[in-house]
Amino acid sequence: MRNFSLLTDLYELTMGQGYFDRGLCEREAAFDLFFRPNDLISYSVAAGMEEAAEYLENLLFEKDDIAYLSSLNLFSREFLRYLAKFRFTGTVKAVREGEIVFPNEPILTVRAPLFEAQIVETALLNFINHETLIATKASKIVQEAKGDSVMEFGLRRAQGADAGVYGARAAMIGGCASTSNVYAGKQFSLPLSGTMAHSWIMNFKDEREAFEAYAETYPDDCVLLVDTYDTLSSGMPNAIAVLKNLKEKGHAPKGIRIDSGDLAFLSKEARKMLDSAGLEEVKICASGDLDEYTIRSLKEQGAKIDVWGVGTKLITSASLPSLGGVYKLCAVFENGDELPKLKRSDTEAKTTDPAYKEGYRIYDKATGYALFDYLARAGETVDESSVLVLNGGRKKYEGSFCVKRLLQPLFLGGKRVLPRYSVEDGRKYCKEELARFREEYKRLDLPHIYKVHLSPALFALKKELIEKIEEENGNV
Repeated sequence: MRNFSLLTDLYELTMGQGYFDRGLCEREAAFDLFFRPNDLISYSVAAGMEEAAEYLENLLFEKDDIAYLSSLNLFSREFLRYLAKFRFTGTVKAVREGEIVFPNEPILTVRAPLFEAQIVETALLNFINHETLIATKASKIVQEAKGDSVMEFGLRRAQGADAGVYGARAAMIGGCASTSNVYAGKQFSLPLSGTMAHSWIMNFKDEREAFEAYAETYPDDCVLLVDTYDTLSSGMPNAIAVLKNLKEKGHAPKGIRIDSGDLAFLSKEARKMLDSAGLEEVKICASGDLDEYTIRSLKEQGAKIDVWGVGTKLITSASLPSLGGVYKLCAVFENGDELPKLKRSDTEAKTTDPAYKEGYRIYDKATGYALFDYLARAGETVDESSVLVLNGGRKKYEGSFCVKRLLQPLFLGGKRVLPRYSVEDGRKYCKEELARFREEYKRLDLPHIYKVHLSPALFALKKELIEKIEEENGNV
């Protein structure tokens, strides 16, 4: 893992100098990382916690970092000496990778000496904003594929190498079955997939010769790209001849890929041709600027596609280029006492929830489906045998329910305590958790809004702090 100590915005460091000058660096503080509501987000799939954990474990200011900061003439020698000894010593709670998360609830909470909690803001947002965004997009695409396999191959269109590598990782957590990204495959033990480009076909005398050459090299892993010249008149007849020959030699022909044209029509015609040739087992893979909406449309048109290759619109999250994650102070601590903090805004969605908190998911005990999420002050308990009071008593839930704690310890005293889960662990967990939500929360169009409620104590605290701020500013 690279040392990302300088992967931060300048104001984190200038605030640090200010905290240092006033003796505030060691004041304990807590920050929540969450994302705000967005019309395009019905749910999100949390990812990036592993990268965040590696960052915190390796965070230090090396000699050349200190020399560079010194050259800016913004920081005192004393503060630079403080940075030279810096290590993260705080506590971090986070949801598991693959967890289903919703607006305004903490994905991750940092409680640490103020400067430590402040300096990590930018990098944590970078990791979690990006990977959660891509994992969520992948989840939507996989959902519309309705059980078909989805391959991620967006590296060449990703917005930089890291976006391609960690985007592939996130896409797998979101549900993709494989990636074309060999670097990511090695780095994270991901299953790889890939066939050929049109340039392979064009480098041979004709299409038939190109297919035969590829089949000779990969007789048991042969997927032929059939749309270089003419899908139905040339590509399919040539592919069928080569695939039948493989089958007759005892090999298992794998598939064909269509990358352009009317995918619904071409796939249906290709399926008829394959079946007529006795190649019912051969899969049809489609690619070409696909996303969840085009896949849904193709399904509705009766397309005969078994495998979906999705690149650009997945790896760039084309329909939503930013998650909108933020990192906000929720409390400071003095002499062991908590002083809850709240950011007030004229925009209601930007008014934060105060205090050091816990997040819970409430499930219907009979069906196992998620009902709503519940934020409470740290130390509050949720009694499964009692009526659950929501939002200051305005609502109650009186049914039989069970509870899951969303935030788990990731770091205690600067040491990682949560096990390192594999990408496959995250993928499996995501699939299991998504199955516990009713379809109306997951649909693409006009999804039902999943509620995140506040406990009575947290609701009352937020109301009190808002009223206090308004009174102090003469806005009553």
